[in-house]
Amino acid sequence: MAFDNMKLDKGLYTASKGFTASLEEADPSENYIGTELEGLDAYQRQLKRFDIKVSGTGSDSVSKFFQTSDSAVLFPEYVSRAVQQGMEEADLLSKIIATTTEIDSLDYRSVESVPSEDEKELAAVGEGAYIPETTIRAKDKLTRLYKRGRMLVASYEAIKYQKLDLFTVTLRQIGSYIARSQFADAIEALCDGTSEVISASGETVTYNDLINMWAKLSPYNMTTVIAGMPNISALLGMAEFKDSAAGQNFHGTGKMITPLGAEIVRCDTLAGDKIIALDKNAALEKVCAGGVVTEYDKLIDRQLERATVTATAGFSKIFSDACKLVAFGD
Repeated sequence: MAFDNMKLDKGLYTASKGFTASLEEADPSENYIGTELEGLDAYQRQLKRFDIKVSGTGSDSVSKFFQTSDSAVLFPEYVSRAVQQGMEEADLLSKIIATTTEIDSLDYRSVESVPSEDEKELAAVGEGAYIPETTIRAKDKLTRLYKRGRMLVASYEAIKYQKLDLFTVTLRQIGSYIARSQFADAIEALCDGTSEVISASGETVTYNDLINMWAKLSPYNMTTVIAGMPNISALLGMAEFKDSAAGQNFHGTGKMITPLGAEIVRCDTLAGDKIIALDKNAALEKVCAGGVVTEYDKLIDRQLERATVTATAGFSKIFSDACKLVAFGD
């Protein structure tokens, strides 16, 4: 089969479509339908070709990737996938973003539509009458993108005999760090001053505060409440949160929900001075400039001493009214 004799080189990483897509183009997975290799992507077939086991009992050592010049080309993709796995395991962004936009530059200007109260009410339109307009325009400001990541500080000699299963755990922690940092960036975007801030007299959230947020978000749905530990503790201590349905869900899945159906998401950077309520289907856009990026040339050449692993992303509000904040102690 084609995967057994493919020539692998650094050029696969320089293609605009990326390593995996370039590999799939040269060795399409559809060619393996009905064979024992069905279900594997092009990268996984290359692991099988070189008999590299990256996880589980009997996983190989890091040095197995460098048995040939061709197999060494797979190492940066292994690093990227392990970091991406860590990002997915620590993911909170999927609970608060409406859409993800992939771009191939560092400049991005989103669009906005700011409907008036009249525009939110779709009145009946008579025959031949004027149909109300919804204006969509480019935003005045560019979406700010942040590069988050880590630099690997280790010599090849120090890690070449380490098992890949153990090395993967370390790489997943880098992914977890990136995911937490991006979540903090998303919270900063939600608190950019364009959404209504509701003042509360107490020091922590009350059930009346929740009702107030739910009412003010209309016509949007309150799908998510983001809070720090002081306010989460106050929420879970409310009598309204101790009904049987909410308790069973929390005990069975660990997911915290409100009596109003909104999921509670913990955010330590919020501390206790505010909470955020939003409609995750309308509030926030994530903008990504590529996926997880590695210094593939250094990794392939075993120069791990200063090799970086990064991900670049930013966040932009879509509808400011789909997000409300409550500030405490005012």
